[in-house]
Amino acid sequence: MAENETLECITEHERILQEIESTDTACVGPTLRSIYDDQPNAHKRFMEKLDARIRNHDREIEKMCNFHHQGFVDAITELLKVRADAEKLMGQVTDTNRRLQEAGREVTAQTEEVIRCRIQQRNMATTVEKLQLCIPVLEMYSKLKEQLESKRYYAALKTMEQLEKVYIPRVSHYRFCQIMAENLPRLREEIKEISMSDLKDFLESIRKHSDKVGETAMRQAQQHRTFNSAVAKQATTGHYTKPMYSLNGRTHTHNGLMIEDDSGEEDEADEEILTAQDLVDFSPVYRCLHIYTVLGDRETFENYYRKQRKKQARLVLQPQANMHETVEGYRRYFNQIVGFFVVEDHILHATQGLVTRAYTDELWNMALSKIIAVLRTHSSYCEDPDLVLELKNLIVIFADTLQGYGFPVNRLFDLLFEVRDQYNETLLKKWALVFREIFELDNYSPIPVETEEEYKHVVSRFPFHDAEIEKQDFPKKLPMSQSVPQIYTQVKEFIYASLKFSESLHRSSTEIDDMLRKSTNLLLTRTLSSCLQNLIKKPHIGLTELVQIIINTTHLEQACRYLEEFITNITNVSPETVHTTRLYGLSTFKDARHAAEGEIYTKLNQKIDEFIQLADYEWGMSESDGRASGYLMDLINFLRSTFQVFTHLPGKVAQTACMSACKHLSTSLMQMLLDTELKQISMGAIQQFNLDVIQCELFASSEPVPGFQGDTLQLAFIDLRQLLDLFMVWDWSTYLADYGQPTSKYLRVNPATALALLEKMKDTSKKNNIFSQFRKNDRDKQKLIETVVKQLRSLVNGMSS
Repeated sequence: MAENETLECITEHERILQEIESTDTACVGPTLRSIYDDQPNAHKRFMEKLDARIRNHDREIEKMCNFHHQGFVDAITELLKVRADAEKLMGQVTDTNRRLQEAGREVTAQTEEVIRCRIQQRNMATTVEKLQLCIPVLEMYSKLKEQLESKRYYAALKTMEQLEKVYIPRVSHYRFCQIMAENLPRLREEIKEISMSDLKDFLESIRKHSDKVGETAMRQAQQHRTFNSAVAKQATTGHYTKPMYSLNGRTHTHNGLMIEDDSGEEDEADEEILTAQDLVDFSPVYRCLHIYTVLGDRETFENYYRKQRKKQARLVLQPQANMHETVEGYRRYFNQIVGFFVVEDHILHATQGLVTRAYTDELWNMALSKIIAVLRTHSSYCEDPDLVLELKNLIVIFADTLQGYGFPVNRLFDLLFEVRDQYNETLLKKWALVFREIFELDNYSPIPVETEEEYKHVVSRFPFHDAEIEKQDFPKKLPMSQSVPQIYTQVKEFIYASLKFSESLHRSSTEIDDMLRKSTNLLLTRTLSSCLQNLIKKPHIGLTELVQIIINTTHLEQACRYLEEFITNITNVSPETVHTTRLYGLSTFKDARHAAEGEIYTKLNQKIDEFIQLADYEWGMSESDGRASGYLMDLINFLRSTFQVFTHLPGKVAQTACMSACKHLSTSLMQMLLDTELKQISMGAIQQFNLDVIQCELFASSEPVPGFQGDTLQLAFIDLRQLLDLFMVWDWSTYLADYGQPTSKYLRVNPATALALLEKMKDTSKKNNIFSQFRKNDRDKQKLIETVVKQLRSLVNGMSS
């Protein structure tokens, strides 16, 4: 057992020693530690084993040294011999090196010079090569600077593009190229800013020049319109295409195609035609557009340009507050608008997409709405027809001008119909003043004609034909007053003035004829009719003037057919056309004549009332004066003289006036008898009143106005006559007995009227002292009166029930 353990320990120690001998010193630690981890006193046995191993190695070393010692001694001896030879060789080599160095020093110097030259040559070649790459870059950059200084920005941008894409990439590692590359974006921004500044100057410039551009365009449009009108009148055969005008160096047609102008020798002889380029320098906008296109920012430029132009459009469309006062205000307004859209049309055709047709159409529609609203408002302020007419001409030229550039203008021609109504209104107001002045200056007496020349002069102004008057010798008088030919002439002048507005409206003859007739109807039915009505109602117009007015309106009514012919000759439209409007002059003058007739009746009655107010009856007189009252005779004389003036009136008018006067006189006399303020009437007063009525009846029977049949005029006094006869004859028994019978002698006597008058006489009888001598007769009469009064009252009550 002990022997086995000793054998294992020896084997383990042998293994450890082998491991120590074969292992690196740094790794011996774990091996040695395993010795101390084993059995107690194992390290002592290991130390013993280790010492035994050391002694074995020492013996091996000693053996080896003894074996090689002689060889070592021999090698040392040989080495000492070689040292002496080496020192001798060293001396020879050193001497040879010295002599070689001295001999090659010059060669070395020349070799170094050759090397230096070769290096310089190589550097120069490299430099030339690099300069050949850099010089184009520098030349392009210098060219860029020159282009910037000369403001050739578009070319400068192209140069920048070449620098960036071609030249700088070849020498991009050089510092100066890096500086150039860093400067290029800044230069681009500067070019953008400069071009934008130029664009702003351009926008400001076209704002200032729009007026001139528009004026030129509208003048050319007017010249073309005049030329076309002349050609249309002269051309008899062939098809003529209307040339449209242009400020852009091209001719427009109605379908929007562009046709280049062929200018011959004759055109060169004419006045030079200015174009938009002659008036406005468009290069800034082209340059700016190209610059922004190259910079890839075209959309920004387009948006900015359109936004600014829209702002300018709003400013242009804003009229001055006093524009409506003068035609120059309208002309400046139109010139600016035309100039604006002429410039836009030029930009549309001269650039690729800066503005589009859709954009210009949208801008035009916006502008057109504003223009129509402005013109509608300002034209309503115009009171002068000449100004309205000039405005119409400006609108036509304005529309024709823009139509030549492809802008739709139908709404402008529709607006002209509204302006036409305004024009007609101003004409009507003007002619109202003319008519009033004519009426105020008229003497309302027949026109005296002393010679044949005077007669022809009147007839040339007014279509008057009367065979009887023509047969009369000079001097003679025409039935109408001087206002009639003046009115007729002014109506024709109104038609001419109204016709002026219809010119250049591109309307057919039928439409023009219709417009003339409608405006003339307005003049007759509204203006002239109103003037006549006002004239008739004026207080200073007397019966003589009214009679003359009736005569005048009769002649004017007869002249209406000549006005129809006058309009027909102007428009060449047959009056038999289905849609031809008829003149309403007949009704106008008939209404005026009826109003004058009514005024005659009214004024006659007023005059009769004035005479009646002069009546001064002594209602308590015992007996009459034996003659008619003075006021009544004056009234009858007045009526006789007045009715003599009525000889020129139509018979029916004079008869109606006479009958109306007699009826009014009869009614007034009846009212005088029955006046409630009149309490007492004597028989003498009744007799005096009877004398006055007899004079009235005599006047009626004298036929103051011819044409009455029999005693028609006397019937106006029949009520008075029967009433007075009843009281004069005191025929109450007959009246009461025949009352209600168609054959009654006093058929026109109303019981209430008779009762009222009888009661006035009853009161007089009670207070009359004359009957005191005949008391019995007085009593009998009083009883009779009371009896009649009772019967009359019963009749009145019977009528009321």
